[in-house]
Amino acid sequence: MNKQKILTELQRAYVAIMMEVVGRGLVSTSFVDEEVKKEIAGLPVGFHFQMIVLPHGSRFTAKVIAGGHLELVSDFTGKPDLSVKFKHLSHAFLVLSFQEGTARAFANDRMVADGEVSHAIRMVRCLDRMEALILPKLVAQMAVKRYPENLSLNEKINKAARIYALVAKNFLNRS
Repeated sequence: MNKQKILTELQRAYVAIMMEVVGRGLVSTSFVDEEVKKEIAGLPVGFHFQMIVLPHGSRFTAKVIAGGHLELVSDFTGKPDLSVKFKHLSHAFLVLSFQEGTARAFANDRMVADGEVSHAIRMVRCLDRMEALILPKLVAQMAVKRYPENLSLNEKINKAARIYALVAKNFLNRS
């Protein structure tokens, strides 16, 4: 195998793992953080959100449930209400390795939203909030458009611990 193929396969593996983490992290954050709950509550129950790497790459689908929460849907086959699509594996890698924020990726035409723009904006705010909560501040500042000024270290640590615990529990329950 040549060097480029190896790098591509490593990127593919990393992106697959990170898509799992982002999906589970987003669901977990919807149970932990009030700001994310409010954003999700603004979407109709049964609303399906999907993030996917084109053309046939990693993906996750989440559904809005009562109370402003999300749940992962493993067997979804229909057309989601909102699909955020990375146009290429390398674009997904840039975002999921926190080299480029979601807003910048949209601006650079590396991602496309298929669905209502207002719903896409709402979901990007949820993703940004999740990243601000679970990533170290220096990394989060590179990943999000605006790091929350009112996020105290105590709140960040408390919520990050709860989110990571729920993500770990979700991974363990999947087996």
